[in-house]
Amino acid sequence: MSSTQPTPSLLDELAAASARFETASPGEIVSWAIETYSSSLTYACSFQDIVLLDIAVKAAPDLEVIFLDTEAHFPETLAYVEDVRRRYDLNLVVTHPDPAENPVPCGESGCCQGRKVAPLMRAVAGKDAWLTSVKRVDAQTRGDAPIISWDDKFGLVKINPLATWTDEDVAYYEKANDLPIHPLIPQGYLSIGCAPTTRPVAPGEDPRAGRWADSDKTECGLHG
Repeated sequence: MSSTQPTPSLLDELAAASARFETASPGEIVSWAIETYSSSLTYACSFQDIVLLDIAVKAAPDLEVIFLDTEAHFPETLAYVEDVRRRYDLNLVVTHPDPAENPVPCGESGCCQGRKVAPLMRAVAGKDAWLTSVKRVDAQTRGDAPIISWDDKFGLVKINPLATWTDEDVAYYEKANDLPIHPLIPQGYLSIGCAPTTRPVAPGEDPRAGRWADSDKTECGLHG
């Protein structure tokens, strides 16, 4: 956990902004984030939800975009990231696990700490805020996700511009803007993580049922 501590007044400001943006569009939220935090804003992108990336880089083409390469991704994910990087000419930062920390193999207990959490901690050091694609409909653990809040783990402001959007909202935006879709989604992978811990889901099954399907794990540690 970061040693950075927010002041009570900052927490009040963030809560008020979050409440104010409950009926705002993601574009309005992103514009506020860019205006408020400028070069101290970064975006940790999973490259499954391309909607926020499209909105964010149209508003700020030089926005730093972080991709956490866990070194266990599907080949399709890595190819897709490169395609998207070229499409948007992204200011892309790719993280990797630190070999000195001896990250455990993907799928074993504690793997996400060394392959996602620790690399992101290093990547956001010195930043004031980060954007994420978290939506309340993603999972029960995210059902009350605020739009704007203080992130104790990483020691900066966390902004979820898509928090109030449904899967239907996302699909509509993707179609209306002719966005490239991750190639595994049509194959039934509705929540895409690392290859060893991700499977396609059956029709009607919860989209995140394919993540860590043989365990009671529901989050990688970035958002919970």
